[in-house]
Amino acid sequence: MLLFLFWLSLIGVGFSYFLYPLLLLVIPRRRKHTIDDTISPPPWPKVSLIVTAYNEESRIGEKITNCLAIDYPDLEILVASDCSTDATDTIVERFRKHGVVLARAQERKGKEHAQYQAIKKATGDILVFSDVATSIPEDALRKLVRYFQDPAVGAVSSEDRFVSRDGNLVGEGAYVRYEMWLRGLESERGGIVGLSGSFFAARKAVCEEHWDIYSPSDFNTALNCARNDLVAVTAPDVLGYYQDVSDPSKEYQRKIRTVIRGLTALGRHVEVLNPLRFGLFSFQVFSHKLMRWAVPWFQVLLLMTSLLLAGRGPVYQLVLLGQIAVYGLVMLGWVLPEVRNRAWVKIPYFFVQVNVAIAHATMNYLAGKRMTVWTPSKR
Repeated sequence: MLLFLFWLSLIGVGFSYFLYPLLLLVIPRRRKHTIDDTISPPPWPKVSLIVTAYNEESRIGEKITNCLAIDYPDLEILVASDCSTDATDTIVERFRKHGVVLARAQERKGKEHAQYQAIKKATGDILVFSDVATSIPEDALRKLVRYFQDPAVGAVSSEDRFVSRDGNLVGEGAYVRYEMWLRGLESERGGIVGLSGSFFAARKAVCEEHWDIYSPSDFNTALNCARNDLVAVTAPDVLGYYQDVSDPSKEYQRKIRTVIRGLTALGRHVEVLNPLRFGLFSFQVFSHKLMRWAVPWFQVLLLMTSLLLAGRGPVYQLVLLGQIAVYGLVMLGWVLPEVRNRAWVKIPYFFVQVNVAIAHATMNYLAGKRMTVWTPSKR
């Protein structure tokens, strides 16, 4: 039994990050509709851009100005206000002469509830969802819409780019590159299992049915695509820019909120794990979401079994020494913050920090905590 638990935990730690991508590589790619990037789709479908806001009086004007500068021939702009109590709605109303529509939720029930109010008012065939903090490039919507030339595509996700306060790009480390690579593998097969919540597009038909106000819209939209035999894909040529969190200490809490919301979504839609109903998409959700959230518990189990088996052979000793080295580097980064930016400390430190946040979030979730109502991170 001890040997079984050791190998189970070793595979569990590495499955989501290493074995899962390798399995995707051997799965045949789905057949894709050829998109001609040299021509525009005639005619351009109407697009409704939905901006979600809660008490954003300091930024909403700048965001609407950014949206009005977008180069798209048939664009409707709606602001989904989650029952804002500051001057957000008043500022939005000032842009009414430019065609901007206010969709105000009468009760504060969270981001997805506010978005649903805008979905009901939207008249576009394609809905684009964006946060106030995200800056959309002028040509982004034309690029997004091209992907919908493929009738099998139900939703399209942008790729995030973090911008520091001095205007430089940040967050371009190994982990971000890995995630974008993995998202590309999923996109070419069963579809990505989660879109970029700050900037993504979907067919209106995908959003009108089964819109769950208690689940993150970035996951729920991908799930609704699978329900309709469509796929959600990533668009590496469509970027959304937003500033990094102004208080780095808040990043840990953001990770906790994200995981709690993800666990809530999976708990509400456990049927997505049924491969007989959702096929490859089900396997991808299990591998990318559930198995990744299980990593911290496999880490604990692996350390315990490695300690107990260390005297039984070099394999167990090597695994134990590897763990001691990784956790030693993490402790070094915790004691000496100035070395955290060095790759040999940064990668293990980030990995452990993420999994501590996952464990923390899981305990909160099991204790009954939910994160339906949200307060945007200050940037």
